[in-house]
Amino acid sequence: MAKILVVEDDTQISQFVCDSLVFEHHTVEAAYDGDDGDEMLAVNEYDLVILDRTLPGKDGIDICKAYRARGGGAPVLMLTGMSKIAERAEGLDSGADDYLTKPFHIQELQARVRALLRRRTGKLLEDVLTLGHVTLDTKSFKVTSNGSSVRLVPKEFALLELLMRHTGQVFSSEAIIARVWTAEEEASPETIRTYIKNIRKKLESPSHQSIIHTVHGVGYKADLE
Repeated sequence: MAKILVVEDDTQISQFVCDSLVFEHHTVEAAYDGDDGDEMLAVNEYDLVILDRTLPGKDGIDICKAYRARGGGAPVLMLTGMSKIAERAEGLDSGADDYLTKPFHIQELQARVRALLRRRTGKLLEDVLTLGHVTLDTKSFKVTSNGSSVRLVPKEFALLELLMRHTGQVFSSEAIIARVWTAEEEASPETIRTYIKNIRKKLESPSHQSIIHTVHGVGYKADLE
């Protein structure tokens, strides 16, 4: 699971791309012009950005340059209808990590997304995560606790995956909301407490300690203590 921003003014292409990424269990936000995309990149943290080169307002080249100048480090996959080598080179020189020419097949886009995420951090795209008595499989969307199947709703699954991918790292409620919820979805620290409580209950095992711990006054982490 990664948090991805899609900046694309063609609403049909944007919806197609967003739906395909949600199907892969990513959290996705969308902007439909360059000014909104630039603003979202300035105030939010993303694991990957899919950026159209030609946009109303600021174009993709300027957005990418500004993002890199601010220290933005997420991989950028630039989309374009331009196929000339010089134009592709300009996109890469602006700070983009990869380039995909329209029209494209959605399977190729998904493969490039996986490759860019894997390049950023090898653990981000591991299919199966195990911590103590809990195993989480991102491909089959299954979780087991002490060998028994556990049914989690999508947000519970995404929250547990976030904590298990970053074992030992403490996430505040605000950080969890920023990574797992989109800007359009309402969530609060109380929402996170409720989800954590439900996940713990579903993962309960009489012979094993919970893998999710509260760091009082700070947040939550997954670890073996």
